[in-house]
Amino acid sequence: MTHAEREFLAHAADQAMDYLAGLSERHVGATAGVGELMKLLGGPLPDQPASPSDTIDLLRQAAAEGGVVASSGPRYFGYVVGGTLPVSIAADWIATAWDQNSGIFDLGPAVATAEHIAAEWLIDLLGLPTDASVGFPTGCAMAHMTALAAARHHVLARTGWDVEHHGLQGAPTVRVIVGEQRHLTVDLALRYLGFGTDQLTVVPADEQGRMRVEHLRHALAGHDGPVIVIAQAGDVNSGAVDPLGEICDVAHGRDAWVHVDGAFGMWAAASPRLRHLVAGVERADSWATDAHKWLNVPYDCGLVFVARPAVHQAAMLHARADYLPAGTAGERDSIEWVPELSRRARSLPVWAALRTLGRSGVAEMIDGCCDHARRFAERLAAMPHADVLNDVVLNQVLVRFGEDDTVTRQVIAQLQESGVCWFGETTWGGHVTMRISVTSWRTTTADVDRTVDEIQRALTQVTGPPNPSSTAH
Repeated sequence: MTHAEREFLAHAADQAMDYLAGLSERHVGATAGVGELMKLLGGPLPDQPASPSDTIDLLRQAAAEGGVVASSGPRYFGYVVGGTLPVSIAADWIATAWDQNSGIFDLGPAVATAEHIAAEWLIDLLGLPTDASVGFPTGCAMAHMTALAAARHHVLARTGWDVEHHGLQGAPTVRVIVGEQRHLTVDLALRYLGFGTDQLTVVPADEQGRMRVEHLRHALAGHDGPVIVIAQAGDVNSGAVDPLGEICDVAHGRDAWVHVDGAFGMWAAASPRLRHLVAGVERADSWATDAHKWLNVPYDCGLVFVARPAVHQAAMLHARADYLPAGTAGERDSIEWVPELSRRARSLPVWAALRTLGRSGVAEMIDGCCDHARRFAERLAAMPHADVLNDVVLNQVLVRFGEDDTVTRQVIAQLQESGVCWFGETTWGGHVTMRISVTSWRTTTADVDRTVDEIQRALTQVTGPPNPSSTAH
């Protein structure tokens, strides 16, 4: 590396650290529009090479002028988005510098080994079967697709149908049973795999969003073909967890494959205080979650687990080109567990986070977010014109303001404009609702209290000062 290259990379690192240093106080939402950013970053493709430092400075300017959302900061509560632990950022930088194609062991032995170790640690941490297989796809959508490809392979193989060779045309009909409150990525993955949404059997949910087991039992009755049941650990709105143990009992009684969408809720298993919420999760057949949510590693990193490694491997089977080595016992080739052949070393920040936090550190991070969510709920419940709508079991809080949707929308708009915090809207019970997701390790009690004060300010601005005689609810 030349002196000029070293100076340039140090310049870029300084800019990244300056951004991180100011993260807690920057305007949380983006303020720049597409026109401003196109003007700053666009124009015709340059005819001649430009200074690399000037190019990086344009990115700094894009952040300075409001083109970046402080989603990894302490007061971003809009989507279920984690922060980024310093050690996971550092490991991600190293992964980029190493530039390993992490598809096979021969292209990156250190990465492949760290991934193998991280996989074992995750199985242990989440209480999954010790012989489960693990893949590191881009996110939960691809984790669902991988797991459900394994499910499709297994349930059809039991009927004598080889779906990898024969495809779905002419195959026995696979019945897919899902919950009413499933995440959209479940439907997306099923579509990729050839299951149209019209083919799904939808099981109603209770008032918190949990699948009703009695309706699942009814849906399974009278069907003797292959079945896949998809349960949920952590409703994206309420945080509620399906009764996973009961679902596994009912579904396995019909020889159905059970897949769990645990995008964020599965991390409750890492907490001794919370793991009762996901009791029975280990009895499912496959699981999907995200590391870039509650483990607080950089985007993008999903996780997929399958209880039958041979089935997982068969569903992801890649015909090896002659130039690819066959692999040796003990060496991990990630192409056997995810759809991609070429991929970056996204598992390295996971290894670094787990190695640094340890079992107790992960539990403390999960518990802390849930404590903050409960503090939000308690303080908001005492605020006039505010109604907390869900049982706060994890890190999700749903709150509605006033008697009609307009007030809630106006409060959300005021908060987004303030820049102190950021919330988005959802629909719950047929009404517009503000959703609070506490997922970042950076969030403190002081951040929660500052945010609640800002919510009160916004609500007062919309509705006027509270009436001293009104009853809080």
